[in-house]
Amino acid sequence: MAAQPMGEANQLLWDETLTRLLNLSNATVRRNTDLQSRVSELEVELAVWKQAHSVALEASERESKAHNVQIAALNRQIASLDGFNPNQNPLILCVINGDDYIFIPELISQGYQGGRAAAQQFTKAIAEHLSNEDVHVYGRLSFWITIYFNKMDITDALITNNICTQEQWEAFLAGFTQASPRFSVVDVGYSKDAVEAKIKEYLQTFIRFPQTLRVFFGGDESPYETTFDALEKDQMLGKLVILRTNSLVKKESHTVRLLQLEGLFTTEKLPSPHKKLSPLSVGPFSAVTTNGGLISPQSPTRNADRRIDPSLPLHKQNPPPCNEHYLMTCSKGPVVCKYSHDYILTAEQLVSLGSNAKKAPCNWLKNGLSCPFGDKCCWGHICPNGPKCFHLSKGKCWFKGEAMHPPLPGELGI
Repeated sequence: MAAQPMGEANQLLWDETLTRLLNLSNATVRRNTDLQSRVSELEVELAVWKQAHSVALEASERESKAHNVQIAALNRQIASLDGFNPNQNPLILCVINGDDYIFIPELISQGYQGGRAAAQQFTKAIAEHLSNEDVHVYGRLSFWITIYFNKMDITDALITNNICTQEQWEAFLAGFTQASPRFSVVDVGYSKDAVEAKIKEYLQTFIRFPQTLRVFFGGDESPYETTFDALEKDQMLGKLVILRTNSLVKKESHTVRLLQLEGLFTTEKLPSPHKKLSPLSVGPFSAVTTNGGLISPQSPTRNADRRIDPSLPLHKQNPPPCNEHYLMTCSKGPVVCKYSHDYILTAEQLVSLGSNAKKAPCNWLKNGLSCPFGDKCCWGHICPNGPKCFHLSKGKCWFKGEAMHPPLPGELGI
């Protein structure tokens, strides 16, 4: 009788165990079904991504092949040019629209050293680009940079926006041009069209030289589209490299090489300064004092009550009167200029001021540039000591411009 309950207990235990096994088996089957379904979904998704990747890869390969074909066409243009003599020194030329591309303030404010640093950075960027292009150079490479700009407007903009002083700007330009005898800055005057005309002629002329390997151009490209069209028609566009100062994507109308420059030129144009009166204009002044064509602006509403100390010469007044203000026009203005604009000068004092100013050299001619004021400039264009200047023979004359010591008429055979 005692064995039956034991048998029932064992049966119950087996039934419970079997039930747990069945539940576990059913759960495993359901989980396996879910996993198989998820795997199928992932396989479909993977197939989609594989197809998308394949399409993107094919598109990239097509673009790469098209780019290589374009570059190969440009290289063929260069290789097929007639008249190239491997014994000639190859030319690498660079022409910049200085009204569009202005060096960064950090370099300009360093003056002379900043100019030299800009020249070095520029040269390095060009050299790296040529190296990446695997340009083959035969003979000694000749690298030239020419910047065309309206110096007066750029100077006014830099000073008005407190980027630098005129002295710093002049020193910067000197440092840049003196970094190499082949680096030049050219002031074309007051017309923006003059800059564009110079560059168009530069591109059309020098890019056709057989020894010219590359011409780098920097500036707003819009005015030069017809020039690019002509070069492309003549199969000369392969030599051109466009310099870019920002990362903006621009739709290209021509197949042309690009060089991205960083940390050299500003990416935004400077606000234009207000136009100043020309040296011959007297503007709203109701009364002027003149002497031999020299204009001394005087206005009854200016409240100019500063008086000259008669016991001291003009250059020892505190502060001295501004030569440019009284004799032509001061680009700095009364707020920035360290010399006084408030004296009331007599005709005799104006004559003395003009005579003394002519004893100091004009900075434009001194730095080998053309003076925009010409005969109206208050500063000396010719050394008062003449061609036999003692200081010139010692290399210490302030008048360092080439035309500042012209020979006497007798020496020319006149």
